[in-house]
Amino acid sequence: MGSTGPDGRPSLLVDYRDDVTDADLAATPEAEEAISRFSTKDRLYRVHFPSLQAAMAAAERLGRDSRVESVGWDVEASIPPGEDAQEIAAPQHDSMQEECGAASAAAPGEASHKGFPSDPCYRYQWHLRQVGIPTAWKLGQGDGAVVAVIDTGVSRVPDLAQAKFVPGYNFVADNDDARDDHGHGTHVAGTIAQATDNRLGVGGVAFKATIMPLKVLSARGSGSMAGIAQAIRFAADNGAQVINMSLGGPFPVGAIGSAVKYARSKGVTVLAAAGNDGHGKVSYPARYPGVIAVAATQFDGSTTFYSNWGPQVDLAAPGGNTRVDQNGDGKPDGVLQNTIVPGNISKTDYLWFMGTSMATPHAAGVAALIVGAGVTKPDAVEEILLETARRPPPRTSGAQLAADPELGETTGGARIDDHYGAGIIDAQGALKKVRGSRGVGELGLALSLAFAGVSAFARRGRGRGTGLGGGFAAALVLGSSGLFVLPWLAGGAGGGAFGSVVDVASNGALGAVDTLLGPSWRGTALVWSALLPVGLAAVLYGVPKLRGALAGLAFGVGGALLFAAIAGAFDVRFMPDLLDRAWLVVNAAVCAALGTTIVRR
Repeated sequence: MGSTGPDGRPSLLVDYRDDVTDADLAATPEAEEAISRFSTKDRLYRVHFPSLQAAMAAAERLGRDSRVESVGWDVEASIPPGEDAQEIAAPQHDSMQEECGAASAAAPGEASHKGFPSDPCYRYQWHLRQVGIPTAWKLGQGDGAVVAVIDTGVSRVPDLAQAKFVPGYNFVADNDDARDDHGHGTHVAGTIAQATDNRLGVGGVAFKATIMPLKVLSARGSGSMAGIAQAIRFAADNGAQVINMSLGGPFPVGAIGSAVKYARSKGVTVLAAAGNDGHGKVSYPARYPGVIAVAATQFDGSTTFYSNWGPQVDLAAPGGNTRVDQNGDGKPDGVLQNTIVPGNISKTDYLWFMGTSMATPHAAGVAALIVGAGVTKPDAVEEILLETARRPPPRTSGAQLAADPELGETTGGARIDDHYGAGIIDAQGALKKVRGSRGVGELGLALSLAFAGVSAFARRGRGRGTGLGGGFAAALVLGSSGLFVLPWLAGGAGGGAFGSVVDVASNGALGAVDTLLGPSWRGTALVWSALLPVGLAAVLYGVPKLRGALAGLAFGVGGALLFAAIAGAFDVRFMPDLLDRAWLVVNAAVCAALGTTIVRR
């Protein structure tokens, strides 16, 4: 196998160790070419050779060099086969622009679609209902999660205008302009976080999540594996917690495998498309260890004719099939999102695409919902996705499925086969598992710490007159689990100001602080520490009536920290994984000591 660069010469992708110096590089016989302005930091370079023989000889020599982490051909990656403009956009159907944009013309305060969400074309998004999104939105909407979309770029089309973004990068042109010039990346980003309940267009899986656009594929839908490797590292270094790669190629590239390993070590969950060749070989990078490989289903729950399969397939999700109308709604059964029009990027429309590229962002969106609910370690996110996946529904008519789209029973993480992996993702099941176990665990541990602290002094006759009461109990609950049952009681108010209040109130003090401070601070050691109760105690201890509440808050936050340490599902950002649990336990102990001290006095 060989690879040629843009000028037709054979090219190698060389990933040097990060501690290699400029002097070391200057002494090598190769002329290393920077891939982007991040090459110096990542020590990832492209090297051209005059002949295939020279490149092969260099690859053998570099493979023995202790300073080189990996060396391989700089092969091309692309949008999976079959996802060109003719296949994915279902051009035989009329434009949906007028129908999906109709809500914007409604009278103020009047939605054109009754209930939540108000998006007029949500009714065509069978793919969201297949993975349990309507009920999942009662429990979380992905607030605080940052998802990197490594693709053709992302443009702020009308239905993404209200979505949240953080700065990304263009690894094709080596600049900061990561806008889409194809349509694929914008469609993918819409499935993850399309603005929802805005009386316009359609909905997205984790509509309160934040998108990081990383352009690695050109207007032709292809690009260098070198740029993808750097994009993965960029995402990991700049706060992404989930990476979506709806792209692939047939050959492994060592630099991609190293980049995935690096991202996982930084707390990033990585997902990629299994491929659209319709055969039993999963594409790269989905094939790599550490990447969640996603196959595609259609309306009836069966895997699609184009979806690749194999032992590396982890999960299945809706990819659509624009060639059929199994639900009888008069529209193709593709995945519907707002994007720029392939081949005419000056226009936008609501288009049905199909492919494992469309399946992957459904899974990435559910991963973002899990991250937003407080589970951030990649191993834990993957475990929840697998354990809550469901079997496909029994084969039945489209009309029956349209009336009752429920999937089969949960697989518990056991593989169904090489087509489905552990099954079809279930957002509702995933969030129920996260929110329920976390809430009960945090509150239970907070009560245990409080009982130990209060009873120790009660036994010594020191518990009388402490002023503990309703304020203590309320602060303990809000400091630990929050009103974690509130989303169930609220009846699914997933959007608007009320939905935001429910989200904050049901997350506990640390989760609320995370949400209010935004992605830059979420999950950091300063937030996930004893700082909040210690700071408030330092300021308010002089007010006797507040001491009970201060003690309750300290025990509550201590319970939340201790649960995070025991569960092992929370990644403290900017801290090595080995230190996460120690940090959480030490700070939980500080909180318990603070609460006990306040009670004693």
